[in-house]
Amino acid sequence: MTAVGVLVPVYDQAAFLPRALEGLLAQDLADWTALVLDDGSPDAAAVDDVVRGLGDPRLRLLRRPANRGLGATLNSGLDALDTPLVAYLPADDCWSPGHLAALLRRLAEPDVVLARSGLAEPSGTAYEQLVQVAHRVTTDRWTERPELESDDLGRLMWDRLRARGRTADTGRATCSWTRHPGQRSAALRESRDGGLNVFRSRYRVREPLRFASSDGGEVDEVARYARFRSRSYPPAADGLSVLVVGELALNPERVLTLAGRGHSLTGLWTTNGLGDSTVGPLPFGHVPDLDRDRWRSAVAELAPDVVWAQLNWRAVPLAHAVQSAFPQLPFVWTFKEAPQRSTVRGEWPLLAELVCRADASLFATEEERDWFALALSGRVDPARLGVLDGDLPPRDWLDAPRSPRLSDRDGQPHTVVAGRPSGLDLDWVLALAARGVHTHLYGQVRAPGPKGSWTGWLDAALAAAPGFVHVHPPVGPEAWVRELSRYDAGWLHRFDSANDGDLRRATWDDLNSPARLPVYLAAGLPLLQQANPGSLVSVERVLRRDGTGLFYRDADDVAAVLAGELASRRGAAAALAVREQHTFDAHADRVVDLFRSVAR
Repeated sequence: MTAVGVLVPVYDQAAFLPRALEGLLAQDLADWTALVLDDGSPDAAAVDDVVRGLGDPRLRLLRRPANRGLGATLNSGLDALDTPLVAYLPADDCWSPGHLAALLRRLAEPDVVLARSGLAEPSGTAYEQLVQVAHRVTTDRWTERPELESDDLGRLMWDRLRARGRTADTGRATCSWTRHPGQRSAALRESRDGGLNVFRSRYRVREPLRFASSDGGEVDEVARYARFRSRSYPPAADGLSVLVVGELALNPERVLTLAGRGHSLTGLWTTNGLGDSTVGPLPFGHVPDLDRDRWRSAVAELAPDVVWAQLNWRAVPLAHAVQSAFPQLPFVWTFKEAPQRSTVRGEWPLLAELVCRADASLFATEEERDWFALALSGRVDPARLGVLDGDLPPRDWLDAPRSPRLSDRDGQPHTVVAGRPSGLDLDWVLALAARGVHTHLYGQVRAPGPKGSWTGWLDAALAAAPGFVHVHPPVGPEAWVRELSRYDAGWLHRFDSANDGDLRRATWDDLNSPARLPVYLAAGLPLLQQANPGSLVSVERVLRRDGTGLFYRDADDVAAVLAGELASRRGAAAALAVREQHTFDAHADRVVDLFRSVAR
């Protein structure tokens, strides 16, 4: 029997594969067999050429026609092996001579189940990378995509193996873990410009995901979107064919509000999105995708009644390309975040041309609309510029039952942060605690990246203000009302505005409508917003108009306005009164009317 089997998973990594296999062939130990496991690579022919070109009978190639994920790929390899031990060599990593022999020496010890080498380039994770590990072949199998996709290999396999026996180190760094943008782990981690939707796009995942990232938290799309997947959306006789271009950002299921009115939706998605920039295949279904590899001919064949391009700066290049390729198609551009970011990226000319050529453009706030009218003065007709917060949630999430307030039990004000604690820091949270104000943080992770920037002060806050700083798991839309209604107010972004009433000097904070605003309103919460007298701040204007704001300048103000809210509940009543207007359903008919007005 061959001593050890080597599994070489590959997806779109043919350019790295020769280096990996050269390191395998250079091993001091020759008693191995290897399976190159191609998980539906778009460069399948190149993978085949590499394996055939080496001409080593110990190398075999197993190919899947479509990507099924790392777990299923490795399990197919484990099932095909007839060896007592297995080692892993991802196609983009590399072994040094002596790597296999060192691992097998440790596995010769009877109580050792898993052996690991050191890494020439540390991965920065708490768990072993594939390239480091060899283990006994047991009945244990890798967790597959329908159950979980994660960058935590401990959860996917190593933890089960450790329960069977001892883990032993070789004491030598005999392999290299290669950091590059095309890594699976990079697609999973927001700190590396990845995340759920980057992963979905790269691997062309067609099903809803159960997803866990070490720096982005966990999401169960299967449970979240079951209600939408089970619905039927029959087309209306006068329904429009709408091509949705770009990305849907947050609350993507809102687009089904249009499907519910009998309109047919088709998607063409950017491949350059962020982790929370929702792209297809959409996890809630009912929106088929165009083939992105031949999108020009696919758009021509579809001949939609209207192109609805959206939403944030990552979508600008694709939206511009579609608009340029099909100038005859009616085109509505919905844009939220952010003209300043497009400028930094050198894409302001594309964004400006998008707005000027569109039949209509919708912006997140009145202030953002007016900012564009100034910035494009003389180039764009202001009558073609409108307002719609592009990632409003659907009304579906409002019907959940509310929960008793914590303050009704203990008499103390409880505030909540859903998402990044923008503008909050150690001194601020401790000042609140000193005044008896609780801060509840949702959806934070102890890792680098956009959801972990608070980690520098959280531990100190927990230690200095025990009982007043609380950390909770992420809360999805299905639980907004039930979970967040326990609190007295929600924190919006805390910032100082310095535009002095001049829209030309406005920053994105001044123009923005924060995505958490409709989240808090759904739960009936008033909003804590720092007052910026003399400046134009969109969200402050909206909160004053609706009566949903609790305004402050310092921590004493916060304590005072919260005391007033606990006594009167005026802000909560106002939030419940306007929350329907902060759903996409409230504006869907207006959107359809706009589509019909530009369709020709």
